[in-house]
Amino acid sequence: MPNLEEIMKMAQDVQAEMEKAQANLDAIEVEGASGGGLVKVRASAKGRIISVSIDDSLLVPAEKSMLEDLITAALNDAKSKADVAAGPELQKMTSGIPLPPGFKLPF
Repeated sequence: MPNLEEIMKMAQDVQAEMEKAQANLDAIEVEGASGGGLVKVRASAKGRIISVSIDDSLLVPAEKSMLEDLITAALNDAKSKADVAAGPELQKMTSGIPLPPGFKLPF
């Protein structure tokens, strides 16, 4: 059984690894799209939106609600892809940490 000092050291190591993983996630970029690529959203695997691209053909006032739906779909697609891209990075981070069964990071 580790003593309190060893547990504190392990917690500091986990925190350092988590910060490193978060920085790595911000460097990984994914692209979500909708409307056959007419709306594109670039995001980091951390979930930060980098850019939004909207095809000029969608800039019609009468089609405002359709454009809003396409932007929402592209954002959700980017978020889904960011989550998938984040998985392996977080797995790498937690692979060397002795966690109890069922315990997941981030908290």
